[in-house]
Amino acid sequence: MASQSQKKTPRAGFAALIGRPNVGKSTLLNALTGEKIAIVSPKPQTTRNRILGVVTRPEGQVAFIDTPGIHQAKGELNRYMVEAAISAAEEVDLVLFLIEPPQGETLDVTPGNRAILERLEKVGKPTFLVINKIDSIPKAKLLPLIALYGQEFPFAEVVPISAREKDGVDHLFQVVLGHLPEGEPLFAEDMLTDQQERVLVAEYIREQVLRHCRQEIPYSTAVLVDVFDESEREPRPGTPPGQLGGLIRIAASIYVERDSQKAILIGKQGQMLKLIGTDARKSVQRLLGAHVYLDLRVRVEARWSERAAGLRKLGYE
Repeated sequence: MASQSQKKTPRAGFAALIGRPNVGKSTLLNALTGEKIAIVSPKPQTTRNRILGVVTRPEGQVAFIDTPGIHQAKGELNRYMVEAAISAAEEVDLVLFLIEPPQGETLDVTPGNRAILERLEKVGKPTFLVINKIDSIPKAKLLPLIALYGQEFPFAEVVPISAREKDGVDHLFQVVLGHLPEGEPLFAEDMLTDQQERVLVAEYIREQVLRHCRQEIPYSTAVLVDVFDESEREPRPGTPPGQLGGLIRIAASIYVERDSQKAILIGKQGQMLKLIGTDARKSVQRLLGAHVYLDLRVRVEARWSERAAGLRKLGYE
């Protein structure tokens, strides 16, 4: 007989986070990895690209893929985002379909979620129902909601969680791992994401645009890092541990689609752009562990979100 102390064979694989906009996919990815890999905002369609977050533990490794929210796609950018989500579902070992409890008294499967389930049925991958934001629903409604969705799709597992409160997140990881194939880790143990620093910097800047700007501005905005100068990044001798050391010079362009949007983004006497830059710099300094000089410019690229060439120019390929 095998010894009880014999280690289990580790498991490894990919899991995609799929769902409607604003159900908490990015919040869940950050909770699973313990780091801010994906930006988060109350505005729909914050996530535009697939984002990899790797969680490695002694019992195995899961590469989670955060995806843009699936919605009725109008325009080139929206079609790009929906395609990114569906293609991720086709390439992974299993899918985590995230929903949030309905806000009203009536429990139902929304048309948007039903449309996603129809797409997932065609994909044919093992799928978990992950009910997020369970802190916002009475427990008495949870079982009827699970039964309702169970009539729509043959879910492999049902896992209620609160990503924001990190309630049930560790249990979700263990259940996901149990459904993955046995095998060695797919990535180095210390790897957290495949996002380059300059890509994360651009996202942190866009996060502040989402935070401070209203109306149509966030949906017409993209950010490109033009300069990422690390020549002075090394801390000076004698810099106390835990303190920021060294300097990174960053220049970035915030693209909008119209001159009127540019004026709003800059603000009266440049105050809006200054506010965005100040808050973005704080986040970027925490990310990079160094002082940051951040220079922001606003540029107009007419109808970029509606044109394939515009998407390519601004990094959506």
